[in-house]
Amino acid sequence: MNKIPSVNLADFLSDDENRKQKFIDEIGHAYENIGFVALKGHFLDDTLVSNLYSEIKNFFDLPIETKEKYEIPGIGGQRGYVSFGKESAKGKKEGDLKEFWHFGQYVEDDPKRAKEYPDNVIVEELPKFNEVGKQTYKMLEKTAKYVLRSLALHLGLEETYFDEYIKNGNSILRPIHYPPIKTEPKGAERAAAHGDINLITLLMGAQGKGLQVQNHKGEWIDAMAEPDELMINVGDMLSRHSNNKLKSTIHRVVNPPKEMWGTSRYSIPFFMHPISEMKLDVLENCVDENNPKQFEDITAGEFLDQRLKELGLKK
Repeated sequence: MNKIPSVNLADFLSDDENRKQKFIDEIGHAYENIGFVALKGHFLDDTLVSNLYSEIKNFFDLPIETKEKYEIPGIGGQRGYVSFGKESAKGKKEGDLKEFWHFGQYVEDDPKRAKEYPDNVIVEELPKFNEVGKQTYKMLEKTAKYVLRSLALHLGLEETYFDEYIKNGNSILRPIHYPPIKTEPKGAERAAAHGDINLITLLMGAQGKGLQVQNHKGEWIDAMAEPDELMINVGDMLSRHSNNKLKSTIHRVVNPPKEMWGTSRYSIPFFMHPISEMKLDVLENCVDENNPKQFEDITAGEFLDQRLKELGLKK
């Protein structure tokens, strides 16, 4: 596969069973073959998207000493600001050429879960920043819920199988700023080749060149969405759970050509995580004679902890 397929969530949400099944078949085929789709029909509107980009640009334009006061020690970068070069891909010693922010879950009716997660960090200098972040988080979480419902049906599960695991899940909204490149990067990229940790990732900001996906032949292909599309990919948790039936694909953000070094890039992934006690054990209906069980049993919380240490975000 040399192109990212495009699907429309409106098909899945329609009352027409044929349209609904068409969506399930299309997204299932894409995730078994390349691990990525471009999705129309999501729940973000143009005004919210415009407001979000405006607020995150305002934040990253703040002086570095202002931003650094929102870098919270001891929480593995799970909330607030993470400064330039702090995160590196698994197995890579060079830090990525990026700085970012984390919005986390807004827990409802679950005091135990509220204690488990760090609090969201409030930016005093920008009164609209946190509210716009919260609205975006909620709309992406809602979109992800329906994508996972379609994948549950594709895997032969109850449609609402994932619902209980993603309610108050440990999901993260990460606005990223890739600053202008001032000197020749020695081995560093804006985001080195990696697979995502979580169930699925919903990416805003994949409209320009930069994001590349590795297909099964090992070739890098450009992943570019239309202005009204989100790029959505399978993460390692879902890949494990489905015994690699649904593919978590290696991807990267390459540095721009030299004449564009002076430009910033912004992208905003939403990493859909389940609650920490969800078992990622391989689903029985994804195992057969030709596809023996590939992964040991582990919970989502244990897997996340292991990966944050590998990324250098947690000691």
